Amino acid sequence: MRASWPVLAFALAGVLPRAALASPADTFGLGSRSTALGGAVSADVRDFSANYYNPSGLALARGLDLSAGYYYADHALEMNGKDSQVDPVRGIVGGLVAPGSIGFLPFAFGIATFLPDDRLSRARASRQEDPRWVLYDNRTQLIFISANIAIRPFEWLAVGGGLTYLAATRGAFGITGTAVLPAGDKTEYDSQLRHEVDADLTTERYPEFGLTLRPHERLDIGLVYRHEAQIQLDVDAELSGTVDATLIKVPARYTLDSNTVNAFIPRQVVLGASYRPVDELSIGLDLTWVDWSSFQSPVSRSRTTLEVNVPPGIIELPPNPKPSQVEDPGFEDRIVPRLGVEYRLRVAPDLELPLRAGYVYEHTPIPPQTGVTNYVDTDRHVLSLGTGVVLHEPGALLPGALRFDLHAQLSLLPTRVTLKDNPADYVGDYRARGTIFNAGATLSVGFE
Repeated sequence: MRASWPVLAFALAGVLPRAALASPADTFGLGSRSTALGGAVSADVRDFSANYYNPSGLALARGLDLSAGYYYADHALEMNGKDSQVDPVRGIVGGLVAPGSIGFLPFAFGIATFLPDDRLSRARASRQEDPRWVLYDNRTQLIFISANIAIRPFEWLAVGGGLTYLAATRGAFGITGTAVLPAGDKTEYDSQLRHEVDADLTTERYPEFGLTLRPHERLDIGLVYRHEAQIQLDVDAELSGTVDATLIKVPARYTLDSNTVNAFIPRQVVLGASYRPVDELSIGLDLTWVDWSSFQSPVSRSRTTLEVNVPPGIIELPPNPKPSQVEDPGFEDRIVPRLGVEYRLRVAPDLELPLRAGYVYEHTPIPPQTGVTNYVDTDRHVLSLGTGVVLHEPGALLPGALRFDLHAQLSLLPTRVTLKDNPADYVGDYRARGTIFNAGATLSVGFE
């Protein structure tokens, strides 16, 4: 085995993480109908996506509802005219709503999920000086599962809540044995090293709550709270054994402890309304407060220690490096407005064609990157469109509705110029811009 202690230590950098900062539903939405409406559905969501947008909407469903779909999101993000190579996101979405009753109290259970078809989760290493699209690069590469329950104690009130689960990896890396150093004209290594890698998939849970009020038959009001969550990725590595330098054999031990916030979910509070001026038309407006000021840096906090029992007078080893210093990212809170409009065109007694449009504006929470850090981002304008087919009571076996929904979403990230305070900065000045395109479909079967 060809190896040396410096090479092995350098290889450990490959197991350090790069952060994923929020769930896929935060970025691209959940379900084609809700996505097409720009996510402005906290007051009128009734399908499986209520598990994310407002759990109380589960109690307002007419009957058992099953949904399955797929979406694909492609990033075209660039810096100084060069593609930043941000991976696409694609996967299966789906869930169910199962209403019932406890005595005279209407009750419902729901579950929703996003399963990426490329990977279960991802961890990468990077320095805080390295530019990265921190809100998109690794943000959505997670399994998302949400389970909730809801009740409707009054005709004008529904209340619900539950837990959302995110998955990530934890791991450890170890090498033991004897490393033989070459001597004289000997160029081949004769090291005997054993390595061990231990990794597993872990979950982080965070609660969410919601309520829906109906002060008027044509007006619904939604209020939602989603709690903060952090997935701590700890990587422990140890290299221990003997360095064989021909004349002497020296016991050595190298340890690395790394801690990273591999996924950060900011707290969110949503206030929304849905107004129906006529039966066929609904207009939704949501305002979401996002607690980005609590953002934890995705840069690894690491500590390394090298212990070598070298006889006195042979060589003097340098001191162990100081623990890594991580700059405060200084993110800022933001209010995100969402607007959605849906018109349900009735073309036959049992056939309906919904037409949907939505808009979202997200002001970047990242301050100007004039110093050491390089968290790349710009404002985001999200335009979405959608349509579908709703077939009511298609047969005796389905006394409900069959729905097929499509959506297309375009995110425009206008140019943002970053000018560094230090003219000799490691990265220098840069311009960032881009687009993100997301499209998908959802098939739903409802039983009333």
